[in-house]
Amino acid sequence: MDHLKEFTREQLLTLIDTHAKNWLAHDGCWFLAAEEKLGMERAVELDKLSWERFSPAEARRIMAGFSIPANGGLDALEKALWLRLYACVNPQKVERPELGKLVLKVLDCKVQKARRVKGLPDFPCKPVGIVEYTEFARAIDPRIKTRCLNCPPDPAG
Repeated sequence: MDHLKEFTREQLLTLIDTHAKNWLAHDGCWFLAAEEKLGMERAVELDKLSWERFSPAEARRIMAGFSIPANGGLDALEKALWLRLYACVNPQKVERPELGKLVLKVLDCKVQKARRVKGLPDFPCKPVGIVEYTEFARAIDPRIKTRCLNCPPDPAG
């Protein structure tokens, strides 16, 4: 990574943005291929398995790279959520409505927007998201319990 040492701050920010969008595009291409070949139900099954493996790996890399302590509770989770690739492509908000609770809200989802542009129905991401965020949070701190408040196919909330 020595070649990056010469980059300006703006170039590094552009690189992060480009890599995050490329990662999301690859994830989308993979899912669309699985959906076309196997159908939505089987593609979602495979997507859940993939996120079950990727989410804790992403969490561990973030923790190691940014000195986030293991078992750091909701403070560690909040910090790590801002460092995920998704945070670079989907605007999000983290709220702490009361002691012992953290709410993550995705304000604009690029995946759903891309599907709509292609004339595809919304991706029913709830079962995948539950696995993704549960495994991510568990890797940060196994004491954290997660639940989904609203996610497609739920009506917009």
